[in-house]
Amino acid sequence: MDLSAYEGKIICQKDAFLCAAKGVAVGIDFKRKLGAGFFGGEGFIMQKLEGDGLTFIHAGGTIVEKQLSLGETLRIDTGCLVAMTRHIDYDIEFVGGVKTAFFGGEGLFFATLKGPGTVWIQSLPFSRLADRVYSAAPRITGGRKGEGSVLDLVGGLGNLLDGD
Repeated sequence: MDLSAYEGKIICQKDAFLCAAKGVAVGIDFKRKLGAGFFGGEGFIMQKLEGDGLTFIHAGGTIVEKQLSLGETLRIDTGCLVAMTRHIDYDIEFVGGVKTAFFGGEGLFFATLKGPGTVWIQSLPFSRLADRVYSAAPRITGGRKGEGSVLDLVGGLGNLLDGD
């Protein structure tokens, strides 16, 4: 994205920065709200990208760019927030009821974003991607003695020599 199109500053989730052209400075942006500091998945500290060059940030799944008008509020899962422009007011709030918190499947907190400005949202945060990869990975079970031996690495040779 071209930072000059966004008044020279984008605030993004920590570790989102990939690379940039000359003229972009990477820094830290502190959110001084109590909720964001103590409860947020993104926490107190976010990344700040400033300058007039091109920068690349990473996100997962489908990316949605949402324009918030003055006073318009958006509540999203904390992990789904990718980036926002400088004028967005950001805080973390408790989800609410006990049933929602424990059975909603999203977590205990959500990000509250208030316009004006631009917000980028991702549908598949890295933590969810890792969970999906882990759950889809084949499970290796077995009662064989000597699992992990050099013979097992060779392939079927371990089966020929183990006498089972």
